[in-house]
Amino acid sequence: MCRLVALDAQLEDFARFHMDGHWDADGTQMAATVAGVAGAASGRTVSVQPFAWWLMTLLAPFVTTLGEMREMRYLWQKPLRLDNQRLRQVLGSEPHTPLADAVHVTLAGIGCLG
Repeated sequence: MCRLVALDAQLEDFARFHMDGHWDADGTQMAATVAGVAGAASGRTVSVQPFAWWLMTLLAPFVTTLGEMREMRYLWQKPLRLDNQRLRQVLGSEPHTPLADAVHVTLAGIGCLG
């Protein structure tokens, strides 16, 4: 983002860029990485369990957020990948943080480690 902001004067208003990020077609790589980082920080084995979508269906009439989450379920059922070609054209490459590093910093930042 900082590299794009530095180019602000050269970009059109409302310029749109997509990042390729970390491709994880079925979500297992992200779940395994979170479990690995949390497990390493706590010294315990962290298990990964399927998400209880059925529970969201039952509770959605009473909790608006859960109904909204159900509407986004398709994002977990069908792979969706953004094209970063324009970002690469403008910047030359897409900056990329290793997934485990990004997860560790994120979990530490929200107080989940330690």
